Amino acid sequence: MIRKILITTTTRADWGILSPLARALASRSDVDVRIMASNMHLDPLRGDTLGEIEADGFNPLIAPMPTGYVFAADAAKAMAEGARSAASVIGEEAPDAMVMLGDRFEMLAMATVAAVMRVPVIHLCGGEISEGAMDDCFRHAITKLSALHLVTTENHRRRVIQLGEEPERVINVGSLAAANAAKTPDMSREELEADLGWSFGKNGALMLTLHPETLSPTPAEVLAANTMEALDRFPQMHVLITYPNNDPDGEKIIRVIEDYSHRHPGRVLTVPSLGRRRYMAALRCVDAVVGNSSSGLTEVSAAGVPTVNIGNRQAGRDCGSGVVHCSDSADAIAGALATALAMDRESISCPYLKTDTLELMTETVATTPLELLRRPKRFYDIEQ
Repeated sequence: MIRKILITTTTRADWGILSPLARALASRSDVDVRIMASNMHLDPLRGDTLGEIEADGFNPLIAPMPTGYVFAADAAKAMAEGARSAASVIGEEAPDAMVMLGDRFEMLAMATVAAVMRVPVIHLCGGEISEGAMDDCFRHAITKLSALHLVTTENHRRRVIQLGEEPERVINVGSLAAANAAKTPDMSREELEADLGWSFGKNGALMLTLHPETLSPTPAEVLAANTMEALDRFPQMHVLITYPNNDPDGEKIIRVIEDYSHRHPGRVLTVPSLGRRRYMAALRCVDAVVGNSSSGLTEVSAAGVPTVNIGNRQAGRDCGSGVVHCSDSADAIAGALATALAMDRESISCPYLKTDTLELMTETVATTPLELLRRPKRFYDIEQ
C-alpha cells in the first residue's frame, strides 16, 4: 500500500531542513509525497521562495495566507486564513499523515486543522526551548496535537515525554538541519561570490540573521541598531545579512539593515533569502555568525563555525561549545563577537549531530504503522 505524506512548509528555513527528507521519501516506491506551502514562501519581500521547492522537483500545493504583519493582531488573523486554506488542501489530498517542523504560529493553526480532520501529525523538533519568543508555547501546543515525535536530542525526548506523550511515540533522530550543515557544500566560494555579485573580502566576513524577539521589552529597531553599532567596531570585516522572519516588527528590522547596507556599499550585502544551497556555502566563507536564529545553534555549530547568540530569543535551547551568548546591548554584542572570532574552530561541538539522521527519519515516516499514528493517544504519567 502506498502511503501519502503531506509535508507542510511555511518558511525558507524549514524547507531548507525538510528538503532532503522530502526527496528521500519521494525516492521510495511505497510513499507518495506532496508539499503544502504557505506564508513566507508566498511573500515577495522575503524572496518568494516557492522556486526553491520547485527546484527540488516538487509542485507545491498552495495554502494562501496574508504575509505582512505590522501588529500581533495581523498575525492572529493570518492564522485563521492559513487554517482555512490548509483545511481545503488537506480535504482535497486526504493524506495518511502530515509532517511539520518546529514552532511557528501558522504551523500551530495547521496542526489544529489536522487534528480536527483526524490526520495524524508527525512533528519534528518538539521538546526544544526558546524562552524569548512566543514560538515556545506554539511548539509545545503542536506537540500535544501530534501523533509521532522526531526529536533532536535526549533532553528534548525527555521533555516531550514529560508533556505526557507516550515514550514509544518519541524518537531521537538528531537534527536534520545539523546533518545537512555537516556535509561539504556543493557550491564553492568563487561560485557563491559570482552568484551574489559580492565578495566576502580579504580580512574576514560575518553573516547576520536577526529576528524580532517577540517577548523582549527591547524594541526591534533598537535591537537592530545596537547590532549594527557592534558591527561597526569590526570595520575591516565584510557582512552578509539575510532578512528576518515575518513576525510582527520584522519590517522594522528590515528598514535598519537595509539602511546599514546602503551606507556601507561593497562591505555589506543584504539579501532577503539565501536558500539552502547558498546558505550552506556561505557558512564555509564566514568567520562567525551573528544574530538570534536557531540556525546559529544547529547548522552553524555543525559546520564548525562560532556563533554569537543575541538576547533571550533562544534562551533554554541546547547548544554546543561554539555558541557565545550575550545581551542585546552594542557593547555586549561586540564583546561576544570578539570572543567568537578568537575561538578555536576545531573545538566546536554540536549536540544535535547524528550520522544517520536522514535515514532514521525517512524510515520512521515511511514505515511507522498507520494504526499507531491513528490510535488515540493516552496521557503518559511519569512515575513519581
